[in-house]
Amino acid sequence: MGFTALVSQQVFAAGSSVVYHIDDADTQGIKGLRNVRNHMDVAPDTKIIVVTHANGVDIMMEGAKDKKNNIEYAPLVGALKSRGVRFEVCEITLKNRNLKKDQFILDTDFTPSGVARIGDLQFKDHFAYIKP
Repeated sequence: MGFTALVSQQVFAAGSSVVYHIDDADTQGIKGLRNVRNHMDVAPDTKIIVVTHANGVDIMMEGAKDKKNNIEYAPLVGALKSRGVRFEVCEITLKNRNLKKDQFILDTDFTPSGVARIGDLQFKDHFAYIKP
């Protein structure tokens, strides 16, 4: 059996849990959102939480666009949110960058610390970790 045939027969584990870590919108924003979309396309039962901090929170800001491609993040986030993906923004980043919660799109959830949240998801909740 060839590699292509083997891959096409692969079955993804139902009920997997994955945390996507985004800390730089410029290098990870569009790529990360596409990774999540592709993940959901082939494994729609996966529980996915996208945790953002530092400059990664920019993908969740109202009116924010990918600078390279001029693509607005909000519609991509909204489409994934409608498929059950959760998006969390680090509140430490908000404080450090002097940002307010009302600057973010409605699909945003908040977590006290993005890094601590990622650690808890991995250790306590057994989420797989992906950093696009």
